[in-house]
Amino acid sequence: MQVAAASEARHDGPRPSRAVPIHVMPRAAATRHDLPRCSTCAMRAICLPPDLTPHELAQLDAVICSTRSIKRGEALYRAADTFQSIYTIRAGSFKTVVMHRDGREHVTGFQIAGDTLGLDGICAGKQNCDAIALEDSVVCIIPFAQLEAICREMKPMQHHIYQMMSSEIVRESSQMLLLGTMTAEQRVATFLLNLSKRFKARGFSGAEFHLRMTREEIGCFLGMKLETVSRMFSKFQRERLVHADGKMIRIEDAEGLARV
Repeated sequence: MQVAAASEARHDGPRPSRAVPIHVMPRAAATRHDLPRCSTCAMRAICLPPDLTPHELAQLDAVICSTRSIKRGEALYRAADTFQSIYTIRAGSFKTVVMHRDGREHVTGFQIAGDTLGLDGICAGKQNCDAIALEDSVVCIIPFAQLEAICREMKPMQHHIYQMMSSEIVRESSQMLLLGTMTAEQRVATFLLNLSKRFKARGFSGAEFHLRMTREEIGCFLGMKLETVSRMFSKFQRERLVHADGKMIRIEDAEGLARV
């Protein structure tokens, strides 16, 4: 599962290990079109394989030479758009969406800073879904043809791309398991623990974070109605597993949440 951005509000619990998380940078910093540099990016450990040489990082800096700012609610790309690039989220968060024939929206994932968008377009040469910004966001644009050329020379990068594709397969399999076998309580608990794990991997607080998506969008992702999602949050709060203050979430008993 994939998702939202870290807290912009006060922190009563553990604080992020970095003073200024990349996806809560001041707006002026987050929307500048200064040239992205993989070699100095705070998300490098998430986006790239470890132990690249300075020469290899310089090669990537030459390829990933532009960014794009996306306002909240706008689309980075739409289903059936021609596939040309993949995108790494430099700041902000997104949801990926597939539209049913009757106009209903199905959320297929939530992506945060450090995640990659657009890999599903490789298969048919067209994007398979809409990617919508949940907040003002910035992405690094990676032309896929140039990335392929680099991967032929840079085996660690090639292996990293394979890992990203494999992780998408694992994620979709996990989502099928979640929707097919878990109770409503287990779905929401798994969703929150997954978010916690992903924020912690980026050096932010895994105990307290801000949900950028709505309860309705969470339900659309988990195959649940809005009322059921809200009821689960209330239940977890009564049982002192989670404290929810609007979109601010604090996990108070991670072990208890995992036992749900």
